[in-house]
Amino acid sequence: MNKNDEVEYCNLELRFDRQHIQDLIKDLIKEGYSLYWSENETVFLISVRTGRKLVKLRFQRIKDGFKLVGDYMIRDARLSEWMEKLIGDMRGHAVVKRFRDRQIIIENILFGEVIRLVEISGYQQRVLYQKGPLLSDQELTKLFYSVEGEERIRDRRLEVDEQLGLLHKAIQGKDEELAAACKARLAELTRELNMLEW
Repeated sequence: MNKNDEVEYCNLELRFDRQHIQDLIKDLIKEGYSLYWSENETVFLISVRTGRKLVKLRFQRIKDGFKLVGDYMIRDARLSEWMEKLIGDMRGHAVVKRFRDRQIIIENILFGEVIRLVEISGYQQRVLYQKGPLLSDQELTKLFYSVEGEERIRDRRLEVDEQLGLLHKAIQGKDEELAAACKARLAELTRELNMLEW
């Protein structure tokens, strides 16, 4: 990453327990960052100094731990690498936008894995990588202007709800095979919805 590059992390979905957050603080201190942290009943905040900038990582308290929330613009190459390793290690979800000169590279990450990579230069947009079946631009345009696209989105969302219900039952019943199948189907549905709603 170039020193002048900016990386924006959006729609983050990373879950932590208290021990993970303490380990993150130790890792950042080991990397040489100056930081401080505070906590109240709703949020755990870690403020990381990068040069003259201050990046405030917000961990929202949830029932069984914490969730990293918010959008973050980072210009520090080491901190960006650390953030991307964190997304991969935690099998998290994110949209990562890299700004270089007159170009933007957008990565859609699901369960720590890049499922879509898009390059935007000026008015042109090019899909560099797409996991799973790739619809052509014509098919996407046809879907965009037709009712069929909306119907497919609605059907997939209903199926997501059904799969989440099944997954909940599988977890409660400790049926690991069914839970794995539900998670796999949910990943497919999420990829398809991302493509249809893009």
